[in-house]
Amino acid sequence: MIILCTFVVIFMQVVPQHQAEQIAKVAVKLFFQITDQWQLTEKQKLVLAGLNSRTTFHTWREKLEQNKPIKLSRDTLERFSYIAGIYKALQLLFPMENQWQQWVHKPNRDFNGQSALDRMLGGNVLDLADIRRYLDAHRGSHFE
Repeated sequence: MIILCTFVVIFMQVVPQHQAEQIAKVAVKLFFQITDQWQLTEKQKLVLAGLNSRTTFHTWREKLEQNKPIKLSRDTLERFSYIAGIYKALQLLFPMENQWQQWVHKPNRDFNGQSALDRMLGGNVLDLADIRRYLDAHRGSHFE
């Protein structure tokens, strides 16, 4: 999945500006939908998005509502790509919606008793990548 994230970042560098803004709008909308389903607080959402300020966060919401262009940094796009991948992997691993929505909150022995969310809230892109790799590994063994 690192390849997918790298592709998305490279793709964003070579597409025309208006297409990059469309991709950014879709990414932000998906981020809000996923984090709302996970019932995250605004502070948690800010950490996952790599933001230090609520201003950018609220600006994204306003721009979505007003259908205005959104620009994302490569770091933010990479974060959103990992979050989308984690979300999709959970849907593939768990048959019931409540299972894949709650998994991120449950303590996990593989994370020393922390939840996946606790791990993702470390604030680094690598924290998101670790969870994604963990799920991909389980998905691979689940379907063998």
